[in-house]
Amino acid sequence: MGTHGSLTKAGKVRKDTPRMPKKNKKNYPPRLKNRLKYQTRMERVASAVK
Repeated sequence: MGTHGSLTKAGKVRKDTPRMPKKNKKNYPPRLKNRLKYQTRMERVASAVK
């Protein structure tokens, strides 16, 4: 039974990848986030109907 890669290489890829700085994201409350998603969906539907 084979394995997917040798155990000697375990965890080395994550260690070698360069760290990216965190992006500042706006943290909307769930109600507002859902409303914004709904509005963008409805805009797409309205533009497709025209």
